Amino acid sequence: MSSTSLTASAMRIGAIELPNRLFVAPMAGVTDRPFRQLCKQLGAGYAVSEMVTSRKDLWHSLKTSRRANHEGETAPIAVQIAGTDATMMAEAAAYNIDRGAQVIDINMGCPAKKVCNKWAGSALMQDEPLALQIVEAVVAACLPHKVPVTLKMRTGWSQAHRNAVRIARAAEQAGVAMLTVHGRTREQGYTGQAEYDTIAAVKDAVRVPVVANGDITSPEKALAVLRHTGADAIMVGRAAQGRPWIFGDIAHYLATGAHRAPPQTAQVKRWLLAHLEDHYGLYGEFAGVRTARKHIGWAVRALPGGERFRAHMNTLDSCAAQVQAVTDYFDALSLTHDRLPVTASGPAGGDGMQEVHEAACVAN
Repeated sequence: MSSTSLTASAMRIGAIELPNRLFVAPMAGVTDRPFRQLCKQLGAGYAVSEMVTSRKDLWHSLKTSRRANHEGETAPIAVQIAGTDATMMAEAAAYNIDRGAQVIDINMGCPAKKVCNKWAGSALMQDEPLALQIVEAVVAACLPHKVPVTLKMRTGWSQAHRNAVRIARAAEQAGVAMLTVHGRTREQGYTGQAEYDTIAAVKDAVRVPVVANGDITSPEKALAVLRHTGADAIMVGRAAQGRPWIFGDIAHYLATGAHRAPPQTAQVKRWLLAHLEDHYGLYGEFAGVRTARKHIGWAVRALPGGERFRAHMNTLDSCAAQVQAVTDYFDALSLTHDRLPVTASGPAGGDGMQEVHEAACVAN
């Protein structure tokens, strides 16, 4: 694949045509509807929801109802489901289709202990017959609705047990329309470096589109991963935290071979304030202020005075105070920096991502 073909050629998930091949990774506690919308606005062609549990007793919980809220979300709407029982997973697929899902994604990639201890997420890769039963049941449930099914997995359970290629072939035969592979084993969690040889092997083994995920933190890395794996698309996770314009940066680099200028400081302020308004609308004031702190923190962490501002932000307990503080901070920054400092336009760090994921990964 040439560097320009990523944005120049169309890609489909089943019958759904995507605007480009730059995807937002599903991240528990992060990729809620407001964040997905922001990333799509700034260049992502596709975004997958936080995972939704297959347990019926939790479907009407506040957390799950928020995750199943797609009000105003631009198409295609993709929902990731997680569980260990084929019948329950099929029911969860139908439940989410009724609430607007246009793509159902099966989670076989989450490494969180709370999930894997229940044999969900990446733990399913240890039980290939069960994994295949789940895929077949979900595909059968989605078929009458003409909703495509996708699968996100890791390279395997451990370095000695990399079975992504075998699962990919079985999933394709069962009717999965797209495969995403995170270039780490479950054993690695989010540590160490992603490897891409296994993703390349999956791409060689199947005909459905394959998406590469893991450590894609810059336009240069995106191009290198595409060239190494031959993948049809790339999926960005942690690097989009606080830097949702990375998708536009990557698209520009792939099309021109050059970097575009960092965004204007005033524009970043407008993006963040619009995101906060959407965020508060979904969560309400009490939860909204608290859950917005991480997004604000990611946005300012590499900026001048960012750590001090983040500490102050964590003391505020109203939407109005939070909005005013963000406004004042970026207005002051714009006096000395018309555009974000170059060092601040780099990828968000992984600080706390393991802990955030472990805490939020259980869908309830």
